Amino acid sequence: MKALILVGGFGTRLRPLTLSVPKPLVDFANKPMILHQIEALKDIGVTEVVLAINYQPEVMLNFLKDFEEKLDIKITCSQETEPLGTAGPLALARDKLIDGSGEPFFVLNSDVISEYPLKEMIKFHKSHGGEASIMVTKVDEPSKYGVVVMEETTGEVEKFVEKPKLFVGNKINAGIYLLNPSVLDHIELRPTSIEKEVFPKIAANKKLYAMVLPGFWMDIGQPRDYITGLRLYLDSLRKNTSSKLASGPHILGNVIVHETAKIGEGCLIGPDVAIGPACIIESGVRLSSCTVMRGVRIKKHACISSSIIGWHSTVGQWARVENMTILGEDVHVCDEVYSNGGVVLPHKEIKTSILNPEIVM
Repeated sequence: MKALILVGGFGTRLRPLTLSVPKPLVDFANKPMILHQIEALKDIGVTEVVLAINYQPEVMLNFLKDFEEKLDIKITCSQETEPLGTAGPLALARDKLIDGSGEPFFVLNSDVISEYPLKEMIKFHKSHGGEASIMVTKVDEPSKYGVVVMEETTGEVEKFVEKPKLFVGNKINAGIYLLNPSVLDHIELRPTSIEKEVFPKIAANKKLYAMVLPGFWMDIGQPRDYITGLRLYLDSLRKNTSSKLASGPHILGNVIVHETAKIGEGCLIGPDVAIGPACIIESGVRLSSCTVMRGVRIKKHACISSSIIGWHSTVGQWARVENMTILGEDVHVCDEVYSNGGVVLPHKEIKTSILNPEIVM
């Protein structure tokens, strides 16, 4: 089987992290975002993953070379010269996706994190005999999304309603599809939307089916959702493979700590924290709802909550970092400095407090 991951563009919503690496390589729970997907695909027997990309393909490919060998899976790029939306890239990668076997292929949106029940999806796809299957997820506030209106028992999709003003349903497109090769015949090589142009056509022919995603779902393409996504992901680890979570007197709730990280005396860590490789957390530090990426040093008695600390940054003694502060790569927060929602670009030293959310160049 083959799969296409829609990687797309610049990842502007996750700046300043995406100023250092392309968005799919930003760490999430100590692993590049895209690796969560590639591993899930490999687990169900996908042998080739195509990345649809229009930005820094060489960076992506160099990085993924290691994983190709480790996971024993073929990873190639299909490069757009102009942005092609969410359907155009399928037409562009047509020759890579079709091998004459008639097997369906997966398409995933690279920002989506879930338990990836892909095996169940294959079963569902074979059982309904339609042309395309999409995953949908239930949300509390459907008006922010495109809602999928479907027949509850069979899963047959009736229509899509973009950002509905009136309640039509609470199931939204979860960005995970399983498509027969024939779907590619509906797609032209131009900037085009799979949600607005391709799927409605297939639904009109009664060939589109939706499966409700079990477990959690999050689009982690922006900071607030990234932090929420981390909480949901760690919750799911607790249920499924709790051996991956840290434990001990200084750990509160769900926490993941890389084996090469060092944690000092008298810290309190958690809930919902990820600590990356080679991090040094000095004594008396308080961490909650945050991600601390590779090579970060948090000095004594610092307090960090609801924030993302980028690679190789330092947070000084008695500093307080909170409220969706995002430190890009190699940012240094001085001792006793306070950051309330500061978004700091890479290679910067912060000597004075950031009292209100702002971008620091």
